[in-house]
Amino acid sequence: MIMKGKKGVVLGIANKKSIAYGIAKACQDQGAEMAITFLNERFEKKLEPVAEELGCNGRFYPCDVSKPEEIKALKASLEKDFGEIDFIVHSIAFAPKEGLSGRFTDISKEAFEVAMDISVYSLIEITRELKPILSDKASVLTLSYYGGVKYIPNYNLMGVAKAALEMTVKYLAEDLGRDGIRVNAISAGPIKTLAAAGIGDFSFMLKWNAAHSPLKKNVTIEEVGNSGMYLLSDLSSAVTGEIHYVDGGFNIMGMPAVEFDEDGKPTIAWNGESK
Repeated sequence: MIMKGKKGVVLGIANKKSIAYGIAKACQDQGAEMAITFLNERFEKKLEPVAEELGCNGRFYPCDVSKPEEIKALKASLEKDFGEIDFIVHSIAFAPKEGLSGRFTDISKEAFEVAMDISVYSLIEITRELKPILSDKASVLTLSYYGGVKYIPNYNLMGVAKAALEMTVKYLAEDLGRDGIRVNAISAGPIKTLAAAGIGDFSFMLKWNAAHSPLKKNVTIEEVGNSGMYLLSDLSSAVTGEIHYVDGGFNIMGMPAVEFDEDGKPTIAWNGESK
């Protein structure tokens, strides 16, 4: 089993539809032991069955990354229960509602600061705080999206945060490489998750991606999970600073591949449905 003997922590599971859950399940299936975190009391109750399913055996800790004391407490708990860990999964992002709709120029400084703190700086802070208990050849993984590279309607402030996150991955990879620690990100295609529910016209994004990606389908949390497990395992021991796309190839497309009928009219509509 690829992850046998590996121990780690997964931050950001909201429910069993979360990408982070897909990664955690793939790691568990390959023999890893892990702890997971919850944001607050409401999520604690919802995630207790998930923690049990993932074999956390009580390794189920609170961690609101806006509270430095909870990150420090997480480090203490992990050290007590594991001694050292081999991987970190950072699946945390947030932007106030105003940052995901309307005119981009209307975004407030307060909303910008919250999005950057929770979605970007938290990766730096978590990695720094947990570094003393990271094993040799440890791996850190975070989650991005194509909206950090190209304009995506309604993604707005989160697109800027993901752009910053991707550069943070690269700078952390260089900084921590001297310690043998790898840092990578997965840029997954659109998936129906709790976080995606806050993005306007998300159903259209799903149709567009399925219609215009080379594989003509949307990805699943299982597919992303397997790629995440690879990046956390020794199979990717020479891979760091990468933004690994798991999106059916959508990111390679410069323009949609549309078929035309004898009259020169497109046979596939922009929403991916046949005319």
